[in-house]
Amino acid sequence: MTKTLTTPDGTPASRLAFGTMQFGGRADEAASRDMFEASYNAGINHFDTAYVYNDGASEKLLGSMIGDRRDKLLIATKAAYNGGGSRKNIHDSFAVSQQRLGLDMVDVLYMHRFDPHTDLRESLEALADLKAAGKIRYIGVSNFAAWQVVKAIGIAAEFDVTVDILQPMYNLVKRQAEVEILPMCADQIVACAPYSPLGGGLLTGKYAAGAGGRLTEDAGYAKRYGPEWMHQAAVDLGRIAEEEGTHVATLAVAWAAAHPMGPTPIISARSTEQLEPSLAALDHEMDAALYAKLAALSPTPPPATDRLEEQT
Repeated sequence: MTKTLTTPDGTPASRLAFGTMQFGGRADEAASRDMFEASYNAGINHFDTAYVYNDGASEKLLGSMIGDRRDKLLIATKAAYNGGGSRKNIHDSFAVSQQRLGLDMVDVLYMHRFDPHTDLRESLEALADLKAAGKIRYIGVSNFAAWQVVKAIGIAAEFDVTVDILQPMYNLVKRQAEVEILPMCADQIVACAPYSPLGGGLLTGKYAAGAGGRLTEDAGYAKRYGPEWMHQAAVDLGRIAEEEGTHVATLAVAWAAAHPMGPTPIISARSTEQLEPSLAALDHEMDAALYAKLAALSPTPPPATDRLEEQT
């Protein structure tokens, strides 16, 4: 079971979300606007950004596109990636985010990552205060381990609020979330919006074809997706996509969305042309046999127990 987030007019959040990390960076204003409109017209109403994305350009561009559709959209941003999870940092950065977005109220505010140097109680109280003031509707956390989320849930209850949504990494070659994060979300009724369903572009097959992208431009991504078996999985995924007559990106996104917990993958791109196969996952019907066939392309992470002999 998962929590259903809604837009201000009460419409449930879409099955996929669109991430604006490229807005004002690898995607200029025109390309960003085209992708926003393509996503909205395809049925996406959940748009994700962050204070740190492209020095604020992402929030500014997204804010300029909202217009009279405000109540039809679920707008999410994030605070405290830099500067720690103190009350002051969360409140100060969120005030800037509001100004950039041009919104009195933002639907979701995530704590962008866990801060081991600040009492989590201070961070959650800051978020609870923003909710009580009507400045946010939902509280989220991003890049938290399952135990950190559960800790946050317990602390949030002290302030009479809930942790409503988690944003982890999850895709066909990064499956650690299956061990504890996704089961925890289902058990604790927390929505889940995983990022990188295409593995930084690896699962589109473009690197095997010699194209460039994050894995060739960013050392962190190159390391994250460096193992040879991941690249082989991408090649095998492409082969299956060809057999199925489906774009490889469509399969990768649809697979991430098909987990029984019911996650909402965040798709993104540099252009509308690049985005279209991911949007097609909105309508892709993935049966259990194909889901299992794709899952077999990568190692299933071991369960969170050393009593492996008891696992079936």
